[in-house]
Amino acid sequence: MINKIKSTLAILSIAASPVFADYPEKDIQGIIQWGAGGSTDTVMRSIAPHVEDELGTDIVMINRTGGVGAIATKYVYAQKADGYTLLMGAENPQMYKVLGLGEIDYGDMVPISILARGTPIFVAQNDAPYNNMREFVEYVQQNPGEVRTGMTGNGGLTSIVLAMLDSQVKLDLTRVPYNGDGPALTALQSGTIDVMSTVLGAAIDHVRAGRMKVIGLMDNSENALVPGVEPITEDFPGLSNYLPWGPFFGVFVKQGTPEEAVIKLQDAFRKAATNEDFVNIMTNRGYTMMNLSGDEASSFLDKYKSVSSWLVYDAGYAKHSPADFDIPRPESN
Repeated sequence: MINKIKSTLAILSIAASPVFADYPEKDIQGIIQWGAGGSTDTVMRSIAPHVEDELGTDIVMINRTGGVGAIATKYVYAQKADGYTLLMGAENPQMYKVLGLGEIDYGDMVPISILARGTPIFVAQNDAPYNNMREFVEYVQQNPGEVRTGMTGNGGLTSIVLAMLDSQVKLDLTRVPYNGDGPALTALQSGTIDVMSTVLGAAIDHVRAGRMKVIGLMDNSENALVPGVEPITEDFPGLSNYLPWGPFFGVFVKQGTPEEAVIKLQDAFRKAATNEDFVNIMTNRGYTMMNLSGDEASSFLDKYKSVSSWLVYDAGYAKHSPADFDIPRPESN
């Protein structure tokens, strides 16, 4: 009798819970935080075909821009935790709380894969009267408010990079907002703005085609893709406390997604990230491959939140102190 009751309860338990052994059984949505043509969009559309091969289903890619990625993040968080809606984003949500942009960050998500990290650079119009960061800083100081720079919103790469620079030298720049680095780089080519901090991977094709020039490398070592460009620590050694640093690209699902779906997604992205075609695309664009999931991804995200949240707070961009959210201040290098 007891065994019969146990068997009945087991059957009822199975019937009451979704079965994900056959996941995925339909198309998956890939919600990209940023606009078409930008670095996040490029990375996600490059890996998607290889993930589709691993999963045996299509990933329908949709760009949902706005709010420094918050629109896409909120959309994914509002969907069912069933593994059929992926958040494909960058670093921005890790600063949402201190910036007052929202209560949801990657701590409310399960990291499927931290794919890669980018290297920030400064690019300018080809005829700009400065060719390196030292000349750029001197020009801005002599012409306050005249140099127009593209911005992707507080918490975006541009704000973090300018916060780093602001920690060393005060510059009066006119800041022009854009929904992603893709539109901003187009504006740079048209002459609407004069300079842009972006990730190397988003600008490298433009640089190679001679449509813009690199004037700064936000790193503490040289990069073979931009020969002759000195790392910014040559002129501003104090930035070594923050570098190397760069935006990352990751894929997430809402917390509560069944473990079976999470494991299948993590495995698919892990394998796809080693595909030779994808690796070649990433390395040729200057991205540093990471391919992290599970505890390694969570540890990386926690460290990133600590460094970036305190950086924007110290620069005066934040509405709240990271301490209000128990985010520890990082130790100096």
